[in-house]
Order: sequence, then structure tokens, then C-alpha cells
Amino acid sequence: MSPMPLNTPLPTHVTLVDVGPRDGLQNEAQPVAAADKVALVHRLQDAGLREIEVTSYVSPKWVPQMADAAEVMAGIRRPAGVRHSVLTPNMKGFEGALAARADEVVIFAAASEAFSQRNINCSIAESIERFRPVAEAARAHGMKVRAAVSCALGCPYQGEVPIAAVDDVVQRLLDIGSDHIGIADTIGVGTAQRVQRVMEAAMKRVPLAELSGHFHDTYGQALTNIYACLELGIHTFDASVAGLGGCPYAKGATGNVATEDVVYLLHGLGIATGIDLDKLVDAAAFISGALGRKPVSRVANALLAKRQNT
Repeated sequence: MSPMPLNTPLPTHVTLVDVGPRDGLQNEAQPVAAADKVALVHRLQDAGLREIEVTSYVSPKWVPQMADAAEVMAGIRRPAGVRHSVLTPNMKGFEGALAARADEVVIFAAASEAFSQRNINCSIAESIERFRPVAEAARAHGMKVRAAVSCALGCPYQGEVPIAAVDDVVQRLLDIGSDHIGIADTIGVGTAQRVQRVMEAAMKRVPLAELSGHFHDTYGQALTNIYACLELGIHTFDASVAGLGGCPYAKGATGNVATEDVVYLLHGLGIATGIDLDKLVDAAAFISGALGRKPVSRVANALLAKRQNT
């Protein structure tokens, strides 16, 4: 990898996609009321989030937490300029997304054959072909297709994942009609230099405006990895309010990077997000209270403690 020039400007604006209501809560064992999920989406919108992953149209047999997807989508306000996305693993899920008037569907494929076989009992190529009709139907109905490449920085079963494997999955997802590609460090093992190498490969295929990073903080590297992406000009990232969602492959480990922590970093760099950090902390406190615990976010906990002391 060639070193980045020292004078490479960082982006002036970053778009954050809050995945807490879906990816975050989906990993929570205790049931969360639909009304609380709706209230969380509203609080995120009020804080300035304009991209929110709301829910998942999956079988309630496998993911009971998302059984209320239709109820949640029916309950949320739809202010202009906010994109609401839903995970749709198959055509049945897409039909639910279409009925709910989702703005965007989310599909996914692993960069690891071992992960794909262990989790969905098929090869990477087969898993992507299953999404082809979903992507085609979404585009036919004017819905954006966002694709995530999971295990792009490492796999809990096979360990290291070659960059060539990530590159292959990126191209396959583009070939079936994906509009956006998200590179996901599903188990949080990535470090800055490796992240830049993976992203540089993806940037050769994906327009910068349609490439994003999704980092877990399992090893405490998420913010460093986001900064490494900023150095390349990448300006879209997933994050999860209050750090919702643990890492299912590392017992007790932190999962998704907290939106508040990312916003604090970005604002400290003078990068605009359109997000009100105080209102975002309020949203984190709300959903953490509903779960009966403190936020995972260090920034949220620091600011909440500061409020108590003033």
C-alpha cells in the first residue's frame, strides 16, 4: 500500500447510518417493545440522523426480536429527507419491505466461505444469487439496494480473509444490481492498515459516494479504522446508537461502534454530520433505559455523568 500523502484533506461532511434499531437490537436477547423501537427511530430522527436501518423482515422463528417489523414500520414518522432501510434476506422479506414502503433494502454476503456455509448452509456464490431477484424487484420499485460484505476483515471460523475474496464479493454484489457497498468488519479484528488495503481495492470498483464502512469495536479498533477510512476520503459509515448489539462471536465483547463515539470524533475533526450530539445521547439513554443498563458508548456515559454533576 502506498502511503497516504500527509496533506490529503479529510471529508468535510460524513453521513452516518444508524443501524441500532435493526442490527443493534437484533442481537439483544430480551424482547424490546415495538413502541420503544418506534420511539428510538423518532429520537434518532430528531437528533439529525437521515439514514436509519429500522428493522428486518426475517422469519420470527429465527429472529423473534424482529417479529414486529410491520408494526414498527407502520408506526414511524416519515419526515422528508430521511431514508428508512430494512434487511430483506429473501423475496418474502422484500414483499414485507414493499408493503411497508421502505426506502431501501439491505442485502448481505460474506467474504468468507466458511462463514457462509456455517451460517446459511450455502456457498458465497449461491447466497448472492439468492439475492438477485430481491435486488431486481427493489430497483423495479424505485428502492435503493444497499449490500453489506460481512467478515471482510476476518472470519471467526477461517481466520484471515484474503482481499481478493472481498474484491470478488464486491463485484458479484454490483453485478446483481447493488447500488451501495458496505465493507463490514463483523468481528472487529481489523486494524488501520489492513482496513485501508481492503477499502482501496473496493474503491476501484465502487464510487466513493456509494462505499461505506461498518466497524465493530471488539478489539477497540473501530474509531481508528474509521479515521483510516477518512484518510482515503470515505465519508459514509454505519454506527449504532448506545453501541447496541454485542459481537455474537466473542462472548461479552462490544459489537457495533457507538454512534455517539463516532460523532464526537468527527465533530472534533471539524467534520459536519448534521447530528445534535446531546439529542443523540438522549436517544442512547432512552433505549439503554428500556434495556435496563447503561449505554456501551463511552461518550454517552461521559456526557450523562457530566450532566449529573452540573
